Amino acid sequence: MSSINTFQTAYFDHFTRDPNMCLELGVDGRGGELPDRSPTETDATLAEARELLGQVDALLAQSPGFDEALDLDMARLSLEREVFDLTYTFNGATQRAQCPRGGDDLGIGLTILLSNDPRPSAERLADVAGRLEQIPAYLEGVLATVSQPVARWVDMDLATVAELPSLFETLQNWATETSFEDLPRIVAARGRAEAALTSYAQRLAALPTTTALHIGLESTRQLVKLRGIDRSLEDLHKMATDFLAETSATLDELRGRLVERHGLPADTSVDALQQHLAKTFRVSLPTGKLEDILDRYQVERGRLDTFIRERDLFPLDLDENISIERTPAYLTPTIPAGAMWPPAPFREGTKTSLVHLTLSDELVDEHTELSIPGMMLHEGTPGHHLQLAWASLHPSIVRRIYSGNEHHEGWTTYLEDYMLDQGYMGELVDEARFVGKRDISRIGARVAIDLFFMSGEKRFLDVGIDADITPDDPFEAAGNLLAAVTGFVPGRVQAELNWYSVERGYPLSYLTGNRMLWDLKRDVIAADQRRHEGIELDRSFHEVFLKAGNMPMAYMRRVMEHEGLLG
Repeated sequence: MSSINTFQTAYFDHFTRDPNMCLELGVDGRGGELPDRSPTETDATLAEARELLGQVDALLAQSPGFDEALDLDMARLSLEREVFDLTYTFNGATQRAQCPRGGDDLGIGLTILLSNDPRPSAERLADVAGRLEQIPAYLEGVLATVSQPVARWVDMDLATVAELPSLFETLQNWATETSFEDLPRIVAARGRAEAALTSYAQRLAALPTTTALHIGLESTRQLVKLRGIDRSLEDLHKMATDFLAETSATLDELRGRLVERHGLPADTSVDALQQHLAKTFRVSLPTGKLEDILDRYQVERGRLDTFIRERDLFPLDLDENISIERTPAYLTPTIPAGAMWPPAPFREGTKTSLVHLTLSDELVDEHTELSIPGMMLHEGTPGHHLQLAWASLHPSIVRRIYSGNEHHEGWTTYLEDYMLDQGYMGELVDEARFVGKRDISRIGARVAIDLFFMSGEKRFLDVGIDADITPDDPFEAAGNLLAAVTGFVPGRVQAELNWYSVERGYPLSYLTGNRMLWDLKRDVIAADQRRHEGIELDRSFHEVFLKAGNMPMAYMRRVMEHEGLLG
């Protein structure tokens, strides 16, 4: 076995130390275990990551080929990021010590076992039983690790934990319906787990908390760099400011056309037009239940597939499927509208994604005949699902494991404009683009808020929007900006802010990836010199992009050069 293969095996073993990661990647054998968040395990993980970094340097010194060098560069970036994430401090402590994620750690693994694991029910339920039995000890470990957490993050974890019993009930019902032979084991473990959750919630709520969540400018710069984003904080801020100004101008142009088309007063505001369109194109609920919205998404999925195949826009020659479900109650605090659980890259068989859609009476106007197509193409095909299904087939272990947020989100936000440009939505293209532009304004606000939440520099919230950013409470100031930009209902604003605050560097990846991808495509078009005609260049660009696997967007330029699409 060559040294690069030996390294990839060690890299795989390192990132599958975590049982939850094993489930997400489709690696069997540890489904019945819970993650170990103890300081001892953290120290072991750090030591192993640093040892692997030494191997990367040694292998790069051997002048490997293009693909091997690209993989090694990605491996180094991901390992350096892991070390940073586990060691940087603010308020005198690490992120893990101040951000209790007990509810997420427990819920994510159990949800995968329930909804996105193709193994027989008996095998999965045995893993469920094992996880339920370990919950009391796991929660004790979380409490032993957390010290003076951030108040907002405590509230988030408490909200998640409060909904976990409903998930446990669903799991027990599943075991009953399938006549699971070890049902008494699940019943007993569920009782102990729920008692442990009650105790955990009481003790977590009693801890002293802080409202300080900022990590400072230097750590922010380092974090952005280790996300594979080669832009300064100032460049990112200018990008957001320019994007919001451009989007505002586009919205005003569309507003002018649409108020005339819909017979509205000429002075109808953007907000009022959005409300009019939401009412006009409200999705029907044949049975009167919110779950009817899920059926409408399934219909849209079929329409997208037909549209793409008729025009041959993207490669669809792979075995894939999408499951669409309502967001479980315990996940709603951190999933504002929808989220996608990607295909497990190391699981054989059909590449299946799970799309969760958050439904409530307050959010029903978020799901309309105009917004559903945008959501479905973003989360499904040709968006996250298609991109990650292809990525899961790449032979490189590093590329199947690597998660490049700006790569994933750049692709999906690119598609939101591209598909309308190709004629999707037909005569309603202006209405759909208006709704899409109003919604995608969020990605400009996300850059500003992400930079502010990380750095503590309120100047990053100043992006030319008329919003009150003066409050001392960072969530109030950020919420005022987000509401002014997007018109989101209060519930969605708060849910968005929840995950912005925790997933540092992720929110800004949407706009950053979008801009980097469009820049790359324009350069590919400029370099083409008429070698392709019409849609042919799009097909070539999409095929190379999708089949290259996961990587930082900055690295995709190297791939396009290697494949001959850039001069």
